[in-house]
Amino acid sequence: MMHSVMAPTRNLIRDEELGALSDDDDDSPSGKRSKLDRFPLSRWELAVSLGVFLAFSSGLFCIYITMPAAEFGKLKLPRSISDLRSLKDNLANYANEYPAQFVLGYCATYIFMQTFMIPGTIFMSLLAGALFGVIKGVVLVVFNATAGATCCFFLSKLIGRPLITWLWPDKLRFFQAEIGKRRDKLLNYMLFLRITPTLPNLFINLASPIVDVPFHVFFLATLVGLIPAAYITVRAGLAIGDLKSVKDLYDFKTLSVLFLIGFISILPTILKRKKIYE
Repeated sequence: MMHSVMAPTRNLIRDEELGALSDDDDDSPSGKRSKLDRFPLSRWELAVSLGVFLAFSSGLFCIYITMPAAEFGKLKLPRSISDLRSLKDNLANYANEYPAQFVLGYCATYIFMQTFMIPGTIFMSLLAGALFGVIKGVVLVVFNATAGATCCFFLSKLIGRPLITWLWPDKLRFFQAEIGKRRDKLLNYMLFLRITPTLPNLFINLASPIVDVPFHVFFLATLVGLIPAAYITVRAGLAIGDLKSVKDLYDFKTLSVLFLIGFISILPTILKRKKIYE
């Protein structure tokens, strides 16, 4: 009896939250201005986010200063293919001489970028292919991407709700509705989202805890679903000299393959629905 009373109460609270989002979603100039003027995080939430960021930054800095000496002036996060080629040339000897320290520094940097949504992880994935080869590169990329997405998941679970509802109210409502319709086969749906570029991985990482995606489903879908894209990117890193742009990674053929794999992941759900209708 108590459970039956509490369930409608939770649904009512969620409906009120979504209703509040609708009220705030004003397309008028004054409405847009007021929406941008209101910062979504409270002082406590802002303090927590800054504290977590400083803790991660301190750990990354400690790893950085304990690594063997190198020409640190040549080390920077790549923002283009030409930057990546230069970085690869500068790091090749270092990675061979100090493999353990280099892998530690690489992993820490990748996870830090993935956790705090810093652009450029695709260049880190290409670098893994150029320096480590396909097998080791895919393992490193999938491990780091999953670890970073996991950190981002829990960070969003802690303080992300006001920020996500402020940034993407319509997309969040759509995502919540889709998750609600697929609770019985949620892993298949999350695999489809991870394999295909239907929704940005950044949004999936941040919104999943807000719409009550269980962590074990999120983790498994991330771990398995990122493998195809990681393989494509890492393999492209082997021929980084021939790569002209990041856009060349995902041509029509590549996207078709990803969507085919994604379709296979949701095939059990489609077949189950067909049996129900029959």
